[in-house]
Amino acid sequence: MAVAKIIEITAASPESFDDAVRQGIAKASETVRDIQGAWIKEQKVKVGADGAVTEYRVDLKVTFVLA
Repeated sequence: MAVAKIIEITAASPESFDDAVRQGIAKASETVRDIQGAWIKEQKVKVGADGAVTEYRVDLKVTFVLA
């Protein structure tokens, strides 16, 4: 029987939502083993004074199996 745990993390990227997800999973995998998947809970952007998007942010729920 497997038991899983879910943690929530926030990640950001100046490039794209996809890159923010990749960076978030990469950083989480430095300290969390057996990551099985992630669910994007929310997406947000940061807008600069000129009205351009300066940062893409994602809130992730990351699922991993407990040993």
